[in-house]
Amino acid sequence: MWLPECASTNTEAQRLIGQNRATDGCVVITDKQTAGRGQRGNRWEAQPGENLTMSVVWRPTFLAVPDQFQLSQAVALAVYDWASGLLGPDPALRVKWPNDIFFGEQKLGGILIENTLSGPKIQSSIAGIGLNINQREFAVPTATSLAGLTGRQYALPALANRLLECLEKRYLQLRAGQVAALHRAYLQVLYRYQEPRLYEVDGQPLTGRIQGVDEAGQLLVEIAGQQRAFGLQQIKYLPNLQSK
Repeated sequence: MWLPECASTNTEAQRLIGQNRATDGCVVITDKQTAGRGQRGNRWEAQPGENLTMSVVWRPTFLAVPDQFQLSQAVALAVYDWASGLLGPDPALRVKWPNDIFFGEQKLGGILIENTLSGPKIQSSIAGIGLNINQREFAVPTATSLAGLTGRQYALPALANRLLECLEKRYLQLRAGQVAALHRAYLQVLYRYQEPRLYEVDGQPLTGRIQGVDEAGQLLVEIAGQQRAFGLQQIKYLPNLQSK
């Protein structure tokens, strides 16, 4: 479904689910999103007609509730696959936990996954994806776009089609039970993985080293010789200054 304008593609997708009109793999895409949502309750800002803003609906009833992060990994890897196909296998291109797409220290795109649960299984999932494509100016210096990185302009429909192909491939890999392979691939492209970096925990700056992500999707960080697990609201990335 293409909409010239909507508040949020995730909200529209949820409406389709509520009306029993959302088939597995259906897509909502818009040129202008007026109230896009991001992680941590943040808003997703994008200039109309210059970026990709879409939501994909799945029915991953094969996934148990504790395995929700497996879908998040698959979606993040699909977007990474898509971006690396355009930018090449650049080491600056990374997935920032849990599923933002970064190039160097700048955000290229974000993902917000909202699941509806039914007993022990996931009934439906909405993967909202926002990617900066042709926009050149941003309100914050920590954002970038394909055009900003390459100096090129892009045709959005072709990029959307390619992204959907990448999403389907990774989703089918997940459905086939290739969970270990997905997790290994995720760690290979994880931002700051195994690097000593600065974080904020309980209001205090600390040096930590990301060791991985557990089955529940918590970030595993070694701090002062001990491995600790953090949820999304419990740890903050500080400027990328390497500590000796």
